[in-house]
Amino acid sequence: MTATPDDVLAPLRWRYATKQFDPARKIDPATWATLEQAAVLAPSSFGLQPWTFVVVTDPAVRTRLHPVSWGQPQVLDASHLVVFAAKNPPTAADVTRHVANAEAVRGQAAGSLDALRDRILGTLAKQSPADAHAWAARQCYIALGVFLSAAARLGVDACPMEGFQPEKYDEILGLTAKGLRSVVIATAGYRSPADKYAAASKVRFPVDDVVIRV
Repeated sequence: MTATPDDVLAPLRWRYATKQFDPARKIDPATWATLEQAAVLAPSSFGLQPWTFVVVTDPAVRTRLHPVSWGQPQVLDASHLVVFAAKNPPTAADVTRHVANAEAVRGQAAGSLDALRDRILGTLAKQSPADAHAWAARQCYIALGVFLSAAARLGVDACPMEGFQPEKYDEILGLTAKGLRSVVIATAGYRSPADKYAAASKVRFPVDDVVIRV
């Protein structure tokens, strides 16, 4: 696929971390389905996808999450709230499931990817459970970046947020029992006309200040 530089950069210049959403505007189902697919298509180490994306639209659940999100209004007002949760930690069963799925999707014989399975298991075996979770958590940030970029391309506002209490989210959403731990959240919807930050200039250092060419 081809795109012009402006096709890529204009949406990124347009987007910002939305502070005030218009609670009356909702993302239509087709657009939201596209954003879910974008997150699913994000790359991950070994292709393992050690994550689950929890989409919260129930107002009652959002009300419970609001006070453990430091009272930030986006949690209540955005059209959608996504919790990027990582395996805590990834397990041998996760690896087996991934490899079996890869064989099936690519039409390969069962067992043909045993070397890949053993390599992933060997990597996990060298890590403590805490380190393995931290590795999985870093993959969630890759998915977050893809989600935010896709949202901008679709003209959907979004805000990545670390200002929440992960352990409380895990409790309210029942994530611990599923072997998951919340890592980062993102709200998505459409900016409020009252959000003063929408018109603020984007503050970034010049490219030559942050890019080293060797």
